[in-house]
Amino acid sequence: MDKELTKTEVSDVAAKKQRRKKAFKENLTAYAIISPWLVGFLALIIGPMIASLYLSFTNYDMLSTAGWVGFDNYTKILTSDPRFMQSMKVTLIFVFISTPLKLAFALFLAMLFNTGRKGTGLFTTVYYIPSIIGGSVAIAVVWRQMFGRTGAINGLMESIGLPTMNWIGNPDTALSVLVLLIIWQFGSPMIIFLAGLRQIPGELYEAASVDGANKFTQFLQITLPMLTPVIFFNLIMQTIGGFMTFTQAYLITGGGPLDATLFYAVYLYEVAFEYLRMGYASAMAWLILILIGIITLILFKTSKYWVHYESEGGK
Repeated sequence: MDKELTKTEVSDVAAKKQRRKKAFKENLTAYAIISPWLVGFLALIIGPMIASLYLSFTNYDMLSTAGWVGFDNYTKILTSDPRFMQSMKVTLIFVFISTPLKLAFALFLAMLFNTGRKGTGLFTTVYYIPSIIGGSVAIAVVWRQMFGRTGAINGLMESIGLPTMNWIGNPDTALSVLVLLIIWQFGSPMIIFLAGLRQIPGELYEAASVDGANKFTQFLQITLPMLTPVIFFNLIMQTIGGFMTFTQAYLITGGGPLDATLFYAVYLYEVAFEYLRMGYASAMAWLILILIGIITLILFKTSKYWVHYESEGGK
């Protein structure tokens, strides 16, 4: 009996070794398949992040050896750099205005396209195109020409008897031009909203109609609560994207006039590649990363009060 038990144990050990060996080979194969991505991730993301973290504590101008300065860069940024404060102010205003408007417009169009009528697929595709090309250099140049002093917008206003103005050269209107461009790129959140709307059971609307609920009540009591996870996802993605806005501001206004559109990314670019203050720019990059992380954390912490997941029974 003891010999049989011993043989059984030996067999179990051998089987476990075979399973471990097979699992190791499978894992090795998986790592081999994703190795190009891993190499790119380490070389193009993790490596530069570590390098920038080190440089943020140095005085480095790309022409001489980096000299360690500790927290001096961070101290100067937060206490004695008025353009940093201006860029932060402009970016925050831009994000908190453009993101809600963009999501509201995207949701409005998604609901229009959720009717199932013939041709909605074509219109959805057409309206999605701005999200693909909206961040390109060509569109930024076209937008600059449209809102220029002799552009199409002023031409239209002049044709109907309205006074024209220098949209881009006026500090009071320049930021609005960029906000309009970002709102115009509503296609990506619209597609996500449309997918979320199509997951809401039609029976809920039928039951609400039987109970006498009108369309507005159905929107407030059914659509919005069921769509809150999708709204939350779009809010996170568009907020992060708003803080990273660069191409539009750099090409259309160049940060002007009078720093009225000096986005954080534009100022960081100027510091790094025009003034060659790489250590200072690296510190700025880490500060905006920390800020985005804090805002994202706040959104996640507050989401439990307004985001309703079906698996949690709507709580």
